[in-house]
Amino acid sequence: MVEKIAPNAPVLVIGLGRFGAATAGQLDRLGREVLAVDMDNELVQKWSERVTHAVQSDARSIEALRQIGAQDFSIAVVATASDIEASVLITANLVDLRIPQIWAKAISQTHGKILSRIGAHHVIYPEAEAGVRVAHLVSGRMLDFIQFDDDFAIVKMYPPRAIRGLALSESGVRSKYGVTIVGVKSPGKDFTYATADTVVSNHDLVIVSGHSGDLERFAALQS
Repeated sequence: MVEKIAPNAPVLVIGLGRFGAATAGQLDRLGREVLAVDMDNELVQKWSERVTHAVQSDARSIEALRQIGAQDFSIAVVATASDIEASVLITANLVDLRIPQIWAKAISQTHGKILSRIGAHHVIYPEAEAGVRVAHLVSGRMLDFIQFDDDFAIVKMYPPRAIRGLALSESGVRSKYGVTIVGVKSPGKDFTYATADTVVSNHDLVIVSGHSGDLERFAALQS
C-alpha cells in the first residue's frame, strides 16, 4: 500500500547548485518547509535566510543524514547529479532510510536507469527536458511548451488563421487536426475554459493539448 503524503509535507533538498537552489527556493515561496543540505558552507550560508533551514553536511554518509533528521522526511530531492557516484550513493542512503518519495536528478539515461533501479521513485532530466522545450519554442510558433509522458504535450500559442472567427464546433479542431483547445485568453481577460461555442479571435491566446507531432502541424497552419 502506497503511503499517503501530506500536500504540505516538509521537503529535504540535497545539493544547492542551480537546480537544487531553484527547487528549494520555489518550494519556500510555495510555503513549504525546506531543509536544504550541501557540503559547501558558502552555499549553505547564502541560502540560510531564503529557506526554512540550511545545513552543511555530507549526504554521502548515511550517519550524517541521520544526524540532520533526514529519516523524518517523507519527500527528498537529490539535486546533486554532476558527480554520478555521489548522486547514486546519496539516493541509496535515502532508500535505506526508507524515505517514501525520492526525486533524483539525472544527467543521462544510464544515470537515470541506475537511480531508478536503486529505488528513486522519480527521475528528473532537467537539461534534456529544457532542450526539448527550447527546440519547440525556437520555431516561433509556440509561446510555451510542456511535454508529459507518451509524447503528450500542452502548448500556449496564437490560434492559426484556419480557426479564427469560427466556433470550435465549426472549425473541427479535434477531428481535423487531432488536438484539443483547452482554454482561451482574450486581451485584458483571464484564461477561460474552451467550449464548443467558443469563438477564437485574431488577438486571443489558446492553450492546446495533444501529441507533439500533431501540435507542431497545428501550429504550422498559421504560416
